[in-house]
Amino acid sequence: MKLSIYGSGCRKCQQLEANAREAAEAKGLTVEIEKVTDMNAIIDQGVMRTPALGIDGEIALEGKVASREEIEALLG
Repeated sequence: MKLSIYGSGCRKCQQLEANAREAAEAKGLTVEIEKVTDMNAIIDQGVMRTPALGIDGEIALEGKVASREEIEALLG
C-alpha cells in the first residue's frame, strides 16, 4: 500500500505523516510513504488544500491533520 502526503513539508504535514505511520503500524500494514512537496504535482493530483493524504493514488482527505484513528478507518 502506498500513502502519499501532499504539502509543503510544514509542521501539519509532518504530523499527518506521523499519524499515518502510526495508523499503518496499528493495523499491521506495510506501507510506502511518499512526500509530495512540488506544488505543480499537488495541483495536478487535484488537491486544493494541504495537508492531504492519498491512499494508493486516490485522495482520501485534504485540508486537515487527521488523527491516527481517522486514518485507521480510511485504511480499512
